[in-house]
Amino acid sequence: MSDKERRVGTVSRGIRCPIIREGDDLAAIVSESVLEAAEAEDFELRDRDVISITESIVARAQGNYASVDDIAADVRAKLGGGTVGVIFPILSRNRFAICLRGIAKGAKKIVLMLSYPSDEVGNELVSLDKIDAAGINPYSDVLSLEDYRRHFGVNKHEFTGVDYVEYYGNLVRESGAEVEIIFANQAKAILDYTDCVINCDIHTRARTKRILKAAGAKVVCGLDEILTAPVNGSGCNEKYGLLGSNKSTEDKIKLFPRECKDLVLDIQTRIFKACGKHVEVMVYGDGAFKDPQGKIWELADPVVSPAFTDGLIGTPNELKLKYLADNDFKDLSGDALKAAISESIRTKDNNLVGNMASQGTTPRQLTDLIGSLCDLTSGSGDKGTPVVLVQGYFDNYTN
Repeated sequence: MSDKERRVGTVSRGIRCPIIREGDDLAAIVSESVLEAAEAEDFELRDRDVISITESIVARAQGNYASVDDIAADVRAKLGGGTVGVIFPILSRNRFAICLRGIAKGAKKIVLMLSYPSDEVGNELVSLDKIDAAGINPYSDVLSLEDYRRHFGVNKHEFTGVDYVEYYGNLVRESGAEVEIIFANQAKAILDYTDCVINCDIHTRARTKRILKAAGAKVVCGLDEILTAPVNGSGCNEKYGLLGSNKSTEDKIKLFPRECKDLVLDIQTRIFKACGKHVEVMVYGDGAFKDPQGKIWELADPVVSPAFTDGLIGTPNELKLKYLADNDFKDLSGDALKAAISESIRTKDNNLVGNMASQGTTPRQLTDLIGSLCDLTSGSGDKGTPVVLVQGYFDNYTN
């Protein structure tokens, strides 16, 4: 074995940064923070390292904020200010509650249609066991609030302790609108109540819009179509609207970052000028994974990464080492096994789709995989590491 043989594969490091404010030169701050961390911790940057920046500080530096009143004005302009159906929202105080306040302020009445037994990302309103016991078919049955309470009573969220049915109803009333709450999973069920609809689903939004329009809805507007342009000088997101937004204050949201490809390219250039290494750079939000305890799918953003350098396009192209060891080279061991596997990796095809030796490797976008790693590394609390440096991700057994 060579003295210089590397014994470590992928390393993920949270990088401490200053608190970011609107107007800060984020490219300079991120680049300097990574370079200073490398010096302080005595490690070197390498080609194809990945610098990942959380979307929160990108939007903050952009000043991409909007108020409840800005949302209300856009909703009123686009849906008329009368009775508005609000369908398939996720159950979240951070993600949706403040959006609902703005929507309610822009309408006379809200017909709130919640999917059940859970929302799109897995927050549960009622258990499947209770639905089975009640003899209800969630695919076809439309329940009123009275039906829901009679069958299921009060169901508080496992982690937050919030009864979201009551919470959302109160939010609408406090914002000055009437509210009617129903439970259904067929989008067109809302058309029995109103033909002006805001569909709030994230990953299924295109299908929901298609179904509603085909069923005769007068106006269909996704969350991705609210605040696509500034309202009274507000922030906006041309591509995703309110999707990916988070609560900032009681009356203000931070929107998903606007176009930021220039940012990742700027950081890539700065690092190359500083140390001659060609790194990849991406902006990340939610990871794309599901919690086995709460059954909640983490991805409440429209995408994991809204901007990344071109070296992060695509999916992994990897061989499964245990498959090679147990099948192709089952009669080898020690150095002979290592040499055989190393040669297989060096000579592998550029596209392993359909190759049995690649089965069990994860066919996901690189940005989704790396973004999930970074989201877990940085956390969502007080770690203070909104930048993550991933090294060795593109290494393999031969490096």
